[in-house]
Amino acid sequence: MKNSGKILTALAAGVAVGALLGVLFAPDKGAETRKKINDQGKKLADDLKEKLNKGKDEFNDLKESFGNTVKEKVQEYTKQGQSMFKNIVD
Repeated sequence: MKNSGKILTALAAGVAVGALLGVLFAPDKGAETRKKINDQGKKLADDLKEKLNKGKDEFNDLKESFGNTVKEKVQEYTKQGQSMFKNIVD
């Protein structure tokens, strides 16, 4: 999981640099070039926000699942402990 995150980050950075260089070397007027850079920046920011929100949702799902598993195990061990204690007392 750690390596895939690094690969995705490197890929996104490569795409961003490639897009920027493509715009900078295009034979457009300065105003048009700045507009393209601005548009690309907004697009990249939106994509990043989307990916961060997706990651946040997945993390929250994982956290909830883990919490439920821990809660179930605690309840299970509590019941087992109560049964053992009851057998000892009886």
